[in-house]
Order: sequence, then C-alpha cells, then structure tokens
Amino acid sequence: MANGEWRMEGGKPISSYRDLDVWQEVMTMAEACYMLTKPFPREEAFGMTSQIRRSAASVAANIAEGHGRESTTSFINFLRIGQGSLKELETHLILASRVGLAAQETVAPILARCEAVGRQLRGLIRSLQRRAAYEKDAR
Repeated sequence: MANGEWRMEGGKPISSYRDLDVWQEVMTMAEACYMLTKPFPREEAFGMTSQIRRSAASVAANIAEGHGRESTTSFINFLRIGQGSLKELETHLILASRVGLAAQETVAPILARCEAVGRQLRGLIRSLQRRAAYEKDAR
C-alpha cells in the first residue's frame, strides 16, 4: 500500500481514501446527519447535535487517517476505530429518536445506511487482513 496506488480485491485501483466506496458512503451519511440535526433545538448545539455530527465525521476521518498511515496494519486499526465511531453514531441517533429530537422515520434511513457502512467496513478489514497476512508471508 505504501507510496502510491494499490488495488482492492476485484482490481479497482485505490490511490486515495477518496476512491474507497466506504469513505464516499460515510461522507453521504455524515451529510445526512448534518441535515438531520439542523432543526434540533438551539440548546442541543453542544449536546446531541454536536455528538451526532462529531461521530459521523469521525468515521470518515478515521478511514482517511488510516489510509494516510501507509501501513496495512495501521489502516486496519483506524478502520476498527471508525467502526466504534459508527456504533457511537447509531446510539446517538437512536437516542435522538427516543427523546423526540428526530422522528423515527427520519432516523431510520440513516440507521440503515449505518448498517450498510458497517458491512463495508468489516469487508474492507477482512480484505486488508488477508493482504497483511500475504505481505507477512512474502517477507
């Protein structure tokens, strides 16, 4: 992975974290979270609004930071941190719905997107684990 382009299983070239489907999906999800929290009450600016936005942005940021480390093992670790941020986001979304800050029908599509992103992250981690094992065996 170091210094330049690499390929995922299936042959799609990856020269930047922005080429990753999961990063693109997470960015779309984060945008949806920002739109969801716009109408939240002003007194939630430093509470639920901030928590939802920060955890959504954190998923994307961890994918980018991990890719930037140029080490497969480091990338896997950052993807796992991103998974944790994703679960944090899901929890905040569920709570926002339960306390009446957002309607369940508004939160449900974002939660569905969270599930899809979780599957993508797990798939990417498995793929990178195989890559790391291959790199280790090749040494």
